Order: sequence, then C-alpha cells, then structure tokens
Amino acid sequence: MSAAVLITGCSTGLGLETAVYLAERGWRVYAGLRDLERRAALEAAARARGVRLTMLPLDITDPASIDRAVQQVLTEAGGIYGLVNNAGIGLRGYFEDLLESEVRRVFEVNVFGTMAMTRAVLPAMRAAGRGRIVIIGSVGGRIAAFGVSAYCATKFAQEGWAEALYQELRPLGIGVALVEPGIIRTERWGRNRAIGQRAQDPTSPYYRWFVAAEQLTDRLVSSSPARPLDVARVVHQVLAAPRPRLRYIVGWRPWLAVLLRRYLPEPMFERLYFGMALWRLERLATSLPGAGEGER
Repeated sequence: MSAAVLITGCSTGLGLETAVYLAERGWRVYAGLRDLERRAALEAAARARGVRLTMLPLDITDPASIDRAVQQVLTEAGGIYGLVNNAGIGLRGYFEDLLESEVRRVFEVNVFGTMAMTRAVLPAMRAAGRGRIVIIGSVGGRIAAFGVSAYCATKFAQEGWAEALYQELRPLGIGVALVEPGIIRTERWGRNRAIGQRAQDPTSPYYRWFVAAEQLTDRLVSSSPARPLDVARVVHQVLAAPRPRLRYIVGWRPWLAVLLRRYLPEPMFERLYFGMALWRLERLATSLPGAGEGER
C-alpha cells in the first residue's frame, strides 16, 4: 500500500497542484480543504489527470478539525508518512496601517496553525520511526520586503521553528524540510489577495507607497517564471529523499537573492538589494497622481 500524505490548503494554487502531482506518482493523498464547498477546482484537476485522492475538511486553526482529519487518515491508511504544511494566508500593507487583529490572524494561521498540525501527526510518526514534515515557507522568510511586514514575520518564525524541529526529529527518523518559493502566480495574487483594512485608505501617510509597492509586486507576479508545478516537484523530492535537506529554494530569482545575501558583506547587500528596491519604489510612488497628498 502506498504511503499516506496529508496536505493542507488544497483548494487552490500550490496545495492543489501538489496534491494532484503526488497522487500521479502513487502517493495516497489526503487533501485538506478549509471549506469543502470549494473543492470543485481540485476535483476537476484530479479528474482531468486521471488520479484519485481523498478530500477532507481541515481548518488548521480549529483543534477539533485537525484531530478529525488526522484520525481519518490514521484509520483509513494505518499511518501518516508525510505532512505538507501548505495552508497559509497573506497580509499586505505597511505595518502602521495593519490592525493588531489582522496581524494576530496571520500568525494564528501561518505559525500556530502549522505548529498545531505538526503536533497532531508527530505521535504516529514517532511510533512508526519515520516520516516527513514539509513546510511551505517563502523566500520572504529569508529576506523581508516592504509592504508585507506581518507576512514576512510569520515566515521568519517558520524558519526558526523548522530549524529547531529539524534537529529535534532527525534522530527519530523524521525529516523536516522548508520549501521556499519566491513569487508564483496563483490565486493569492488575485481573488485571494489579503490586504489590510487601512492599507487602502487614501489618508494614510503610507498610501502612495503601498499603491506603488502593489504595482511593483504585480509586475513581479506577471513576469515570474516559477509555477505551482515547480513547488510540487520539490515537495515530491523531499518526500522521496532518504535524508532530506533542511531548505529547498524554488526558482532562480529567490536563489539569486539568497546567494547575494550569503556572500556579500551585509552593508553592501543592503545598499544593492534593499537600496535598488527602495529606489524603484520611490521612483514609482512619486509618479503617482496626487503624490504627497497623503503625507501629513
């Protein structure tokens, strides 16, 4: 019998593609969706590619939902070999414009929800003496950017937690890996784009900077060569590897950024990387209609 893999956040984007891709390669996939009413896209993709998988309701911020999902997998499959922590949300907006409740929400999902899912599967993995914990992080957990301070904070938190977890679980035969993509064109940049309530207020002193940041981001999204399939391939690589690495960067753009930070002296990196980004932001912001009107 093929090994069971539980994936969170499978209604769209990276989770959907990863679920179908793994099913194509013989894994017994359990695809978690916060709302089963949104399963149509996943069903269509599975049908089009001739695979079967099990969809189940799974809200990673609801302990009861987590317990039910994990117990279903254990009962039906007899164990859980892999957990792919893909579910997460974004939050766009300059920090001062973000409500505390908005920041707490993104931490509840991206950090505490991911931790809760992992905690739920560890007893079974320990008993089996094997397993894989995959965390879909982001290059934003290595290098932060303007306009996404809260989101980057959650991704930095995932990095530190996963780094410790990797060391704690490796002696038990359980591998932990961070998959770190850059910008990939998915629904997150369209209908699922999460923007802080105050970020779009024209009276905000950050308003034109945020508008410019969103325009720059849209350009990066439209020109991104990376695809959800690239992430799915890396997740499969992690699951199949005898001894997976801690970090897997997806895409040449994030690879280049991380290499620059690794090998350049910090002051030089700040001047070149952050300096260039801020120069482009300022140039665009000052060209927007009404530039300066919100700065008071």
